[in-house]
Amino acid sequence: MSDILINQSVAILCDGNNIERSIHGVSKSTKAMIDFDKLIPKLLNGRGLNRLIYFREGKSISQKFSERLHENYYGSVVPCHKSADIPLSIKATQLASKVDTIIIMSGDSDFVELVSHLKAEGVRVEIAAVRQTTAKILIEESNYFHEITSEDWFVYRGAKKGPRPRKN
Repeated sequence: MSDILINQSVAILCDGNNIERSIHGVSKSTKAMIDFDKLIPKLLNGRGLNRLIYFREGKSISQKFSERLHENYYGSVVPCHKSADIPLSIKATQLASKVDTIIIMSGDSDFVELVSHLKAEGVRVEIAAVRQTTAKILIEESNYFHEITSEDWFVYRGAKKGPRPRKN
């Protein structure tokens, strides 16, 4: 018998503010950041990444972060006027006919109706979030829950400030 190739297309939509608040609360550090290089392969588990979109409220989005998401995952950062809920929901609805699975990175119960809608459209919906800060109803409504743990983030320490090399 030959091997069967399962070729699923996945979109990852991240509610940046929700995930950041969650990992900052659990890690007790506002410098904690998601390690996408560890987390994305774990979430995909061999499936194809259609797109990665990071929704974030506010203007303070690091240009470096934006460039890394684009270079490594052809991802994009979408600045939101207020919360990411509506822009993320619109994008998920637009992608529903183009992908097999949508992974929503958020623990916000506001997404319960979106999850129900997407499932009714035939999309597999997975949630990736920190368990302690994720609404139980969201976990129950989704097809699968990926727990984001301390292995999936790092605490940014900043550039090392050492002695400057002397010029001769």
